[in-house]
Amino acid sequence: MADKRFIIEVEPAKQANDGKPSMGPAYRSVFAKDGFPVPIPGLDSCWDIFRLSMEKYPNNRMLGRREIINGEPGKYVWMTYKEVYDLVMKVGNSVRTCGVEEAGRCGIYGANSPEWLISMEACNAHGLYCVPLYETLGAGAVEFIICHAEVTVAFVEEKNIPELLKTFPNVTKYLKTIVSFGKVTSQQREEVQKFGVDMYSWDEFLLLGENKHFDLPVKKKTDICTIMYTSGTTGEPKGVMISNNSIITLVAGVKRLLGSVKEALNESDVYLSYLPLAHIFDRVIEECCIHHGASIGFWRGDVKLLVEDIAELKPTIFCAVPRVLDRIYSGLQQKISSGGFIKQTVFNFAYALKLRNMRKGIKHTEASPLGDKIAFSKIKGGLGGNVRIILSGAAPLASHVEEFLRVVSCSHVLQGYGLTETCAGTFVSIPGQHDMLGTVGPPVPNVDVCLESVPEMGYDALSSKPRGEVCVRGDTLFSGYFKREDLTKEVFIDGWFHTGDIGEWKPNGSLKIIDRMKNIFKLSQGEYVAVENLENIYGLVSDIDSIWVYGNSFESFLVAVVNPKKEAVEQWAAENVISGDFNALCENPQLREYILGQLTKVAKEKKLKGFEFIKAAHLDPIPFDMERDLLTPTFKRKRPQLLKYYQSVIDNMYKRAK
Repeated sequence: MADKRFIIEVEPAKQANDGKPSMGPAYRSVFAKDGFPVPIPGLDSCWDIFRLSMEKYPNNRMLGRREIINGEPGKYVWMTYKEVYDLVMKVGNSVRTCGVEEAGRCGIYGANSPEWLISMEACNAHGLYCVPLYETLGAGAVEFIICHAEVTVAFVEEKNIPELLKTFPNVTKYLKTIVSFGKVTSQQREEVQKFGVDMYSWDEFLLLGENKHFDLPVKKKTDICTIMYTSGTTGEPKGVMISNNSIITLVAGVKRLLGSVKEALNESDVYLSYLPLAHIFDRVIEECCIHHGASIGFWRGDVKLLVEDIAELKPTIFCAVPRVLDRIYSGLQQKISSGGFIKQTVFNFAYALKLRNMRKGIKHTEASPLGDKIAFSKIKGGLGGNVRIILSGAAPLASHVEEFLRVVSCSHVLQGYGLTETCAGTFVSIPGQHDMLGTVGPPVPNVDVCLESVPEMGYDALSSKPRGEVCVRGDTLFSGYFKREDLTKEVFIDGWFHTGDIGEWKPNGSLKIIDRMKNIFKLSQGEYVAVENLENIYGLVSDIDSIWVYGNSFESFLVAVVNPKKEAVEQWAAENVISGDFNALCENPQLREYILGQLTKVAKEKKLKGFEFIKAAHLDPIPFDMERDLLTPTFKRKRPQLLKYYQSVIDNMYKRAK
């Protein structure tokens, strides 16, 4: 498959006219050259995905969680598709007993669990809008979503009830029923009853509609099945309305893609559910698993125990965000370097050989069977031993991490790209294509994609290296922002959804995300700075964990706040015989100069322009986090909040550097 191009042109390029920028050709996946996948008969809604699988695979294991015996975790205990279906019918009847009609809104608030999915399927069955309220959004956002979406019933994980009650009395205008995934206390019940709100434990709620029967409404493809609020790096959350058609189109596209490269999902696949179901990435992967009659095992909700859960579940499909894969990479690097000279030499030899063969286009299974046996089998075992696909999404995965995992995990490592608005997977790299490293691959075979030039950032979609804003067209797109027609019109132009991300087409038809539209500002000398791109380059410095680069149109140079790596700082201090703990070292001017030197070195290596160099840096020992509202739940930097938090630090850096 070397030199193969994975896209075909479906529309020619358009020159700039009437103040509209030029647009590159529209492309689609080569796996859709004879048209997009035809709709699957009888599959018109998300409910049909589950219902048809229940009829086809009633006794397959569907949802599993670890049994806890005397405080110790045991094996996974499973419910079959039929058992889950029976519970879904009960929950659905109970919701309808509460007076919720078709197109009513149900909130779900909690970490992934069987109850989460059962509540979601009950919404699907009765044509209700499922509105996830997610963990990391905090009370302000939970209150905003309940009121904005007019949520009448909220399903809540037991430990989140106190957090939900903080939104009282403001939400009680809409919220009438609370259902706990576990128990409720008499005190909680009394508290909500004062506001005319009913509260049920999970077991009580299952009995509520016991002798009632409600017919399931006929669901149309165009009906909305979920409103997902995106945290957004600016402003208040936006409610993205996603229709049944978006999800079933995506499922058909993924099926076509994986089938075309002989990696189709099947009923013996096992998936670990830990990425938030409140996000579209995990939601659509789980819909794909359900469509194929596969099994979904839930984690225990603690990142520190994730590896143990993986070892017990032995998943075949593992989805992750770069943060998780970075952790796995660092852990493995540490193990290798502490393994002694002989082990290290064997590992390095096996690694170099396998990588060389993979670069020649040899499949990972055939690139070095001996190396897999003696050097990499333990690593594969650490992920349970059965993983065949690792899929990374939500943010860019560093190329050195991606390449390392491709060699040592003995599985396909794929990178995908999509937004809530495009129903997640819009691009995904092709298994076995080593030259797609560092890209998000070609489009999934259910959308058309083109690049639109962004002249003010110097991106030209018609040049020999086509770059521009990524625009998407197709049935997977969202149906608009809830109650925000104005924002919908801003991003939908002539049928194309404008993602706000800047991409570059590679010769093989894969796309590389290189920048973000909004992350651009002018310096006082009139030069435009594309800051995301710079952060990716400066992020290559091995002594730092994270960096936020800042500049504005009143200043002529850039400054940065850096989270240094603790181990690297301690090693530097030992080599330079400087005492002090991590916090004290971060205030040391010598360390600051050293880190600045490292940043300058990488800037020179990557041939950055003079105004793109960092002239002053502040070292913060505490990593950017969601607790201080500096990151979104998918770990993207919230620039307005970062500026507010570090304002005095920024002012001082500019004063000091002049």
